[in-house]
Amino acid sequence: MSSRYHEVYQGWKSDPEGFWAEAAKGIDWVKPADKVFDGEAGLAGRWFVGAECNTCFNCVDRHAEGGRADQAALIYDSPITGNKRTLTFADLLEEVQLFGAVLEDLGVGKGDRVILYMPMVPEAVIAMLACARIGAVHSVVFGGFAANELATRIDDAKPKVMVTASCGIEPGRVVEYKPLLDQAIETAAWKPSGCVVYQRPQAQASMIEGRDHDWAALVETARTAGRKADCVTVAATDPLYILYTSGTTGQPKGVVRDNGGHMVALHWTMKNLYGVEPGEVYWAASDVGWVVGHSYIVYAPLLHGNTTIVFEGKPVGTPDAGVFWRVISEHNVGTLFTAPTAFRAIKKEDPGGDLIGQYDLSGFRTLFLAGERADPDTLEWAEAKLRVPVIDHWWQTETGWAIAANAVGLGTLPIKHGSPTVAMPGYDLQVLDETGVEVARNATGNIAIKLPLPPGCLPRLWNAEERFRESYLTEYDGYYNTSDAGYMDEDGYIYVMSRTDDIINVAGHRLSTGAMEEVVASHPDVAECAVIGIADQLKGQIPAGFLVLNAGVDRDTGEIEREVVGLVREKIGPVAAFKLVLTVHRLPKTRSGKILRATMRSIADGQEYRMPATIDDPVILNEITDALRDRGIPA
Repeated sequence: MSSRYHEVYQGWKSDPEGFWAEAAKGIDWVKPADKVFDGEAGLAGRWFVGAECNTCFNCVDRHAEGGRADQAALIYDSPITGNKRTLTFADLLEEVQLFGAVLEDLGVGKGDRVILYMPMVPEAVIAMLACARIGAVHSVVFGGFAANELATRIDDAKPKVMVTASCGIEPGRVVEYKPLLDQAIETAAWKPSGCVVYQRPQAQASMIEGRDHDWAALVETARTAGRKADCVTVAATDPLYILYTSGTTGQPKGVVRDNGGHMVALHWTMKNLYGVEPGEVYWAASDVGWVVGHSYIVYAPLLHGNTTIVFEGKPVGTPDAGVFWRVISEHNVGTLFTAPTAFRAIKKEDPGGDLIGQYDLSGFRTLFLAGERADPDTLEWAEAKLRVPVIDHWWQTETGWAIAANAVGLGTLPIKHGSPTVAMPGYDLQVLDETGVEVARNATGNIAIKLPLPPGCLPRLWNAEERFRESYLTEYDGYYNTSDAGYMDEDGYIYVMSRTDDIINVAGHRLSTGAMEEVVASHPDVAECAVIGIADQLKGQIPAGFLVLNAGVDRDTGEIEREVVGLVREKIGPVAAFKLVLTVHRLPKTRSGKILRATMRSIADGQEYRMPATIDDPVILNEITDALRDRGIPA
């Protein structure tokens, strides 16, 4: 089908408020908005001012009462434990009503905060929706997060109640959450009045009398008493959740998401961006601790009446690199959304894609990637092996949904590898120089979004108005600064090359490490890579490339490294001064799969650094240090 994208985008540009007013018809409102957009409210304006609503009602009740009661709302699939469970919309409604009543009985009310410290189990989703139901503000912290980092979030959010599980389960190990939670509460100045603990069979958490409560016992008490929480009406501009993202100061930033604009934007994306219809199975292979989990495991699919999958596993090792294909085949997944890192891991373990052929993927239509840059080599591999469109799209924790994408529901545009395609309706993207002047097409600059931001984006930071202004609004007057660098081509396709602090200065030349990574990743023996700039007395900075090789590659690593240097010289030129390449077993990453380039840079420069709170395995940093020292770099 031919694409309607340009027509729809121009329709938004000519009448932004009319566009979003039409999109808002997909939501059930208690009271419609007095004003679709109020530019005078807050620092950057507010959407659907005067409207009243309830997010949980739109995600659960209206489907359970409107013909989808027996449709699967949530499928839990845990290859780590071997457990599977399906909840229909009717089941989900009952569980959310009960847990909402549990929270109310613990004194949680409208506007109170609840921190959720949970693994990937259905109860995490139930707790999020229960908070939304009673008007409480949830803040999900990734399960197993370090105690001191959890403590900073407790002090910032000041939760009335904590909700946790006894443990999370990683391949080969059980991570007990309760000792970490107890230590965090002891460290924090703010003391929650109660903790609800979901006991898992793999570990039994010890309980503190008077403070800790057993999830199952409280739910059973509510069930026996016939307690069911009703939906509490909130303002569209009231906060739905706080999600903490790492800040450059070490103090995490609490990104706030409102109720009304969030629902409107996410509901619009399901059909128009992802091209899915109500009733279909949609899978975001992420974690509820991250923004992708909030937006596309929980809220967007359920708002749209889709079946969502809660997956407790890894792309490789649970049990092998074919687990994604097993889940897609078994649960008839039409659309998968995951991180490029997951596909690089799968490609590393099964470079020939042999495991794909063992499963029936006839119902699988589209793969979406986001979270890290999707290098062209990984995209081409996925396209060749899966034979479905592979759509890169770009967004941030702060935006909550895609800034740029190839909108499948509007008819796909031609795919250009290395680009997440074009700006979505709501986003006026511009590439600016340091003075705020728009640069020429194909010239690299700082990517900014002309205000106002669309519905669903952060309206503020939690209790940090000045920090919101300084972080996002002061760099360029009238723009939101994405802190990403890249360029736009003559067709309006955006290329996001790196974070602005990953643009390195080599002897006066501003070069993108992302562009170098793209070249390095094209080498047939390279599974994944990272390029960082390290300090150099002569040139200011020089690039250093770190390679992880595909499984089964047994060639001399020195020869591969020389070939990679030659590739970069050929594609980018001698100006890159790309000579230092190190082969390592693995790269340090966050649990969501983002490579910790800034930490690697600090190690290479011999600077002190804080252990990243979200790091998947701290031991990898020692491996990076050893690799640098082996090359004479005093890390």
